[in-house]
Amino acid sequence: MTEPSLAGVRVLVVEDEAMIAMLMEDMLAEAGCGTTIVAATLEDALRDAEDAAIDLAIVDLNLAGKDALPVAAVLRRRAVPFVFSTGYGAGGLPDEHRGVPILQKPFQEDDLLRCARAALAGAP
Repeated sequence: MTEPSLAGVRVLVVEDEAMIAMLMEDMLAEAGCGTTIVAATLEDALRDAEDAAIDLAIVDLNLAGKDALPVAAVLRRRAVPFVFSTGYGAGGLPDEHRGVPILQKPFQEDDLLRCARAALAGAP
């Protein structure tokens, strides 16, 4: 089975740490992704998850102390594949999100791209 291409993929990055968000943007651009939208707050993330033209999302589970699972619910309803980004692992994820690729922080570029491709290959 061939890995999905990231060429032209429009990505929503939900991340409250500016340096991590910029790093992801750079890595995704180098991999050929198209537009990257960054949402740093839960409110912005919910709006973008609902309205933005995106093919993939990378969602930090903790946005300034707020649980980002509502963003995942919107993405799932829209059938947009997504990756969870976290420093805490998969523990505590609700059953409906088991199997979603987890980008464990800290991460390398290969980790990010592997998770992105995995999400595109088997949208939740």
